[in-house]
Amino acid sequence: MSGPLGPALRAAVIGAGTMGRNHARVWDESVPGVELVGVADPDRDAATRATHGRQARPYADAAELLERERPDLVSVATPTSQHLETTLAALAAGAHVLVEKPIAATRDEAERMIAAAAAAGRLLTVGHIERFNPAIRELRARLAAGELGRIYKIHATRLGPFPARIRDVGVVVDLAPHDLDVMRYLLDSDPVRLYAETERRIHTDHEDLFVGFVKFANGAIGLLDINWLTPTKRRILTVTGERGMYVADYLAQDLVFYANPDAERTWRPADDGHTPAAITVSEGEMTRRRVDRQEPLVVELAEFAAAVRGGGPAPVDPHQAMVALLLARAMVDAANRGRVVSGAELEAVLA
Repeated sequence: MSGPLGPALRAAVIGAGTMGRNHARVWDESVPGVELVGVADPDRDAATRATHGRQARPYADAAELLERERPDLVSVATPTSQHLETTLAALAAGAHVLVEKPIAATRDEAERMIAAAAAAGRLLTVGHIERFNPAIRELRARLAAGELGRIYKIHATRLGPFPARIRDVGVVVDLAPHDLDVMRYLLDSDPVRLYAETERRIHTDHEDLFVGFVKFANGAIGLLDINWLTPTKRRILTVTGERGMYVADYLAQDLVFYANPDAERTWRPADDGHTPAAITVSEGEMTRRRVDRQEPLVVELAEFAAAVRGGGPAPVDPHQAMVALLLARAMVDAANRGRVVSGAELEAVLA
């Protein structure tokens, strides 16, 4: 099958849970030049449901799918504990791989996956879907243009009900990599110090309440407020700087700017080139920025397919995804041990 982009890329999905079904839908319906050829899940009924009404074939065995369909692209949407095995098998079969976040369960597993992709000459990318949210992309462009001046604080709120689908990790490893990755993506700066507190209220094995604090090298302070205990879903990112504040709503894909008019009147580079001259803050105008709304998964998978056609780079560098995972785990450790993580210990996480 060919089209304007040339021969269609053959895509497959391994893992037919909620996210896997979404990957199957988007590959089949929304990415030009890609043909969904198969979905695999040990629960064959789940794979059958994911392919219902589609040309793609269901499989109960991922190895059989890889052997029979020879896909060019594979979405790995299995539980985290299976990411290593599934990704290595897909790479060995000649496929380029997008693995859902977190990239793996451990640093060793992530490094093995990265090395295997390099050895196979295939792209490995990670499903940090929030990078592809149009509101976050618009925010990043405006921060890069200096609209806030110096950034003081970045505050991520990610709250919602307890997800029955999650059993192998707690709320930190499941959700915090999103916000840690977005913070580094927006600030273009690495943490120099972090601390956290966690609690376990409902989850039988892992934490379900998390508050984390991060000090970045550029002076910004990050705050993460994440839980599975809130009876409504909230996904908000607030960035405060010397010229005002941006509020991004992930779910509505809204981006709102609250101006600090005092900064506009008095801001000028200080003598040292770093400290702003503005010393007051007042309430100013609120402006809703234009955001071209799109489903983030469509953007993510389309960019993955384009990267494969163009020879890279990966839309999300797997090493950066590994760092997000390791930062999340370092925060769990900080909470468990009641101490700050910094210095050489934190540098080892970022290496």
